[in-house]
Amino acid sequence: MIPSSIGKYLASRAFTGPWAIAGTARRDFNGAVVIPSLAESRLIFSTLRSLVQNPQELLSRFLVLVVVNHREDAPSSEKADNRETLKRLSAGGPDLADLQLAWVDAASPGLELPPKAGGVGTARKIGFDLALPLLKYGQPSSPLLISLDADTLAGPDYLAAITLHFQKSRTRGAVIPFCHQPGANPREDRAIHRYELFLRTYVLGLERADSPYAFHTVGSAMACTAEGYARTGGMSRRGAGEDFYFLQQLAKTGGVSRVKGIVVYPSARTSHRVPFGTGRSMTDLLSRKEGAVLFYRMECFQILADWLELIGEKPGWEGKKLQEKALEISPYLFNFLTENRFEFVWEKLQRNFRDSRNLLKAFHDWFDGLRTMKLIHHLSAGPYPREDPERVVPGLLLWAGYKPVEEIDSQLELLRKIQSS
Repeated sequence: MIPSSIGKYLASRAFTGPWAIAGTARRDFNGAVVIPSLAESRLIFSTLRSLVQNPQELLSRFLVLVVVNHREDAPSSEKADNRETLKRLSAGGPDLADLQLAWVDAASPGLELPPKAGGVGTARKIGFDLALPLLKYGQPSSPLLISLDADTLAGPDYLAAITLHFQKSRTRGAVIPFCHQPGANPREDRAIHRYELFLRTYVLGLERADSPYAFHTVGSAMACTAEGYARTGGMSRRGAGEDFYFLQQLAKTGGVSRVKGIVVYPSARTSHRVPFGTGRSMTDLLSRKEGAVLFYRMECFQILADWLELIGEKPGWEGKKLQEKALEISPYLFNFLTENRFEFVWEKLQRNFRDSRNLLKAFHDWFDGLRTMKLIHHLSAGPYPREDPERVVPGLLLWAGYKPVEEIDSQLELLRKIQSS
């Protein structure tokens, strides 16, 4: 029987059509791996074959759901590619026979995504929403929803590690360690190494500052319980950054932890589909666009750390006194808090949350991942402009308590090890 929280979500916030799942009639899965696919006929089947490496016993209990999608105004080449993907999914094949494979047609006439709201967030939401009624409830552990991308490879321990993680973890959300695939040539290798190092140093800075939002937000490397998904209000429909907003909401409503023991491998390719992210950053780096992927300085994270420490140690202080202390930390922090009406917000939080633990939780719900990023951007636009990694990363590593290695590949290798353990 579907729990009330999930039933309420399905009745009020889930997509109800015109899309439907094809390829299975089962309604007893322990989880679903949802893979949006937009013009991915060249790569999606490699991704599916990487999942086949997982133990048959686990594969029999997990739905693998491909959401083949494009917008109504998509180029004809993308539409033709999606028709090929749907054709091959329908035909099946012995190499995919071990998968409980199903698909959603969001690409044929009448089923295409709307031009304005038809992005990867909508595609993920369609897959997750349609998968919910096919899951098996009433077991000791909640069924799982796992997000993967059509250009991302998984290993043979993928399903086992995620399943074990949620059996042990109290959080409803999780991120999965990742490592980008090699580029097609040395230039692409250098570009993807720089971009991945940028992602990792940002999370390192948040970790050192003791932010509750210190986790990677990569759409192909996240998972949650079905109940956790419903309690967040479902996947963000954004065309880009849907992973960031979804994980931020998961952190607020159910917590986010890190899966151990596995790594997924996203593609290192370029893309113009979204205004930011891996594909766009790779395009900018390879075109030698001035200022592409500069790094945040350690001072920005130190100010964040001092601010979060102040709040944690003085929850009984009035907002005015906290803001005066923030001025001593940094006038730019003070200005940011003033612009965000911190004194008013804090006084309201103190009235509503008398217990210090609940007050701090409410503060971090307000000073969330997005507001944290805006503070870092504010500081970077002021006294601490972003710089090349050679000038930033060694000092950041030293500040975080690690050996300040100089070479980018060595820095990346170190952070991959740290953030995958």
